[in-house]
Amino acid sequence: MRLEGKRAVVTGAGAGFGRAIAERFAHEGARVALLDISEAAATATAAALGPDSLALRADVSDDASVGAAIASVVGHWGGIDTVVNNAGIAQKAAPAIDTPAEQIDRIMAVNVRGIFHTTRHALAHLQQSRGTIVNIASNAGLRPRPGAAWYNASKAAVINLTYSLAAEYASSGVRVNAIAPALAATQMMTEILGEDEGGQLEQAIRATIPLGRLTEGSDVAAAATYLVSDEAVFVTGVVLPVDGGRMLA
Repeated sequence: MRLEGKRAVVTGAGAGFGRAIAERFAHEGARVALLDISEAAATATAAALGPDSLALRADVSDDASVGAAIASVVGHWGGIDTVVNNAGIAQKAAPAIDTPAEQIDRIMAVNVRGIFHTTRHALAHLQQSRGTIVNIASNAGLRPRPGAAWYNASKAAVINLTYSLAAEYASSGVRVNAIAPALAATQMMTEILGEDEGGQLEQAIRATIPLGRLTEGSDVAAAATYLVSDEAVFVTGVVLPVDGGRMLA
């Protein structure tokens, strides 16, 4: 029960890494508010977690939507101890100059501006609780590969934001860290690569990871649990690759 008594907000919690993080936090004793653009997905996850969870629809690219969700969490629990900015979208593999402008705008609105919205609305509560923020970045922001320039750029922005927010709010006791996973077998991988008949693309990706497999939700959830726990009380401004060594390959 490493997170007993903590009040956590996880965005994009209806599936993928977000769901895995929410499940692990609940297992460790936290009360978890699951924010997702799909209310049905958030509700299904919350039902599996039990009565100490809260399902809320929120589009992180919409400031009013995020503000209403954060206000609802505070109304239920009186405050917030941690925010995990997990919600994000990818782009289909394509040359940088062939990506439609509206797709670039949407990637930046969700992956980057979404962090502004959650931070703006949650910061005062996190300062009161001397809480934590964890941003889910990506290896793509540390070591970009061809075909996903705007996604890469958005995750590089997430990493720089992590450093900047950590430096800016350390004096008020708020710790800010990030996790940089490698690719996982989630819906996002399908969105990036398209249908992978025969698994040849996945096999090629596995070959670039020294530990020989894709990232799993449990890997990211374990890292997030550590970063928001009191065990990491002197850890801020860290970007933690959870990638099986892909940064080395």
